[in-house]
Amino acid sequence: MSRRIGAVIGLLLLAPFIGEFLLGNVTADMLAYAFLFIPLYGCGAVLVRELGRRTGSGWPGMALLAVAYALIEEGPVDQLLWNDSYAGHDYLAGPSYLPALGMSVELTQTIVALHAVWSICVPIAIVETFEPSRQPWLGRIGLTVVGLVFALGAGLVFWGNYAEEHFLATPAQLIWITVVIVAFIVAAFQVRRLPRRPVAGVAPSPWVAFVLALVLTTAFWGPMVLVTAQWYEWVGVAVWCAVAGLGLAIISRWSRQQGWNQRHIFALGAGATMTYLWLAFPLRPELGGSLALDLATNTGCALVALTVLGLAWRSLRRHEQTTIASAAEPLTV
Repeated sequence: MSRRIGAVIGLLLLAPFIGEFLLGNVTADMLAYAFLFIPLYGCGAVLVRELGRRTGSGWPGMALLAVAYALIEEGPVDQLLWNDSYAGHDYLAGPSYLPALGMSVELTQTIVALHAVWSICVPIAIVETFEPSRQPWLGRIGLTVVGLVFALGAGLVFWGNYAEEHFLATPAQLIWITVVIVAFIVAAFQVRRLPRRPVAGVAPSPWVAFVLALVLTTAFWGPMVLVTAQWYEWVGVAVWCAVAGLGLAIISRWSRQQGWNQRHIFALGAGATMTYLWLAFPLRPELGGSLALDLATNTGCALVALTVLGLAWRSLRRHEQTTIASAAEPLTV
């Protein structure tokens, strides 16, 4: 029980840490904002993990729920998908802006990547390495409390943004994004019914999975951050599609091969984490601030991330050794 509660607390803290601080989006002087990040990011990640494990939909279901989370946070909650002056920035401006929807294709893709992968799936992959049981960590009461805190956090973020921005999407925009969110949630609960036929062959080394995650996520983020010319925007949209499609195809195949285990899942999460680790340095915080504070925050967060990854790897090896030792014990005295 204590290990499961510890895993819940770890996920509550790790999701906002990776989602905001490791990315370099905020600096150390904004630690006070964690009281908003934890209910939204942390509780969101716990809800996705618990619902995925309770329904038996596993990682495919959790990934779909993570996309729904991304659209909830940046859609109805903080309105970033449609706000052309969010936090003093016009993130919608650019060649991929679609006037009919009032949205940017590039921004929408970026939001899905930011939150579905790094805010939700990566923290779950790392924390489940400490507690690899596929069983739920919370009972019904605990899950209900987490859900209520998530709703409260989402409400506070919505209220705070509206009080500052005085922006609200049109009813049509809110209706269709709600339809899309519901579709992803329904798909997440139904995905367990799909057959997952084994694939011949042996899954590659976890190090190969680590390199795959690092290379693919760097291929997406690197040019998008370093190339600022408008001509790259539609190229970046194509790169996002290529990276997502290739990554899903490869992981889907490997995960159905013999030998695929938690080491591979951790390796994918670690590779994606390393991309955020280097990305934070050329990326400036959303609200600005001194370069010295930014560099100090990024360096500190990088050290914390490397420590967490090291502890997760050691915990995984210790768990594997314990499992092997238990299996080797005689069944009779």
